[in-house]
Amino acid sequence: MDTQRLHIAIQKSGRLAERSLELIRAAGYRLNKSAGELSYSVENAPIDLWCVRDDDIPTFVADGVADLGIVGRNVLAERESAGRDGLAEVMPLGFGRCKLCIAAPEGFSYDGPGALRGARIATTYPNLLSRFLKEQGVEAEIVTMRGAVEVAPRLKLADFICDLVSTGATLESNGLAVLDTILQSEAVLVRNARTLASDLAHVADSMIARFRGVVASQDAKYVMMNAPSAALPRISEILPGAGAPTVMPLAGREGWVAVHAVCQESVFWETLEALKAVGATAILVLSIEKMM
Repeated sequence: MDTQRLHIAIQKSGRLAERSLELIRAAGYRLNKSAGELSYSVENAPIDLWCVRDDDIPTFVADGVADLGIVGRNVLAERESAGRDGLAEVMPLGFGRCKLCIAAPEGFSYDGPGALRGARIATTYPNLLSRFLKEQGVEAEIVTMRGAVEVAPRLKLADFICDLVSTGATLESNGLAVLDTILQSEAVLVRNARTLASDLAHVADSMIARFRGVVASQDAKYVMMNAPSAALPRISEILPGAGAPTVMPLAGREGWVAVHAVCQESVFWETLEALKAVGATAILVLSIEKMM
């Protein structure tokens, strides 16, 4: 292993694999794939990517084989619930959002976690489920499975399941419905708890700063408009997630200003209609490619 290069562990396949590569490319890194397709080298920085199984990423990072990793918060939380440390979450990455849920056959009447008492619950996340049940003061039997958890009720292996849900289509196709949510998850960047050498620390800090810029610009919009000066307080209230806007006087139009603002949340048609209603004109909404 080249100790002069930063090593990052990512999924070799799965729901986070391609989005992780997209993030790294969007941060300005040029990738070269290895012949075996199990690693990438970065042309314009001393960085290597290792493509490994999702469940192995925390181990790679915690043991110092990799310096950073991109993994679902659900995987990280399952590890932490088992009492294993050595990892620190650096930042959420804004993709791969899902939730870990308790589900049951459709039509089940659920009045809270107490309804799980004495039941069999199938899951691939036994530590998180055990923690949830303990917090709720509920005793239940946990059936640990490696996959295909959604078929457990139909095969009479369990009464309920605890599994990741994104669109809900898999649950629906198996006649299941969500009862409760244990964890909200998304892709996160994690790092080893040890201190990096100064040269690699600089590379890691630069990458993290670029990632923050990419994530911040994902839903951000640059909004420009002309408006009466008197409408500025209302405009500031209407613009979603905006800090203090830039305000400039309009030449030849006394009492009017040009307003420019970066909005960190989605700008909908309703937002534009509300701005127009308070007197704004010539409203433009532009996408932001990069932000730092």
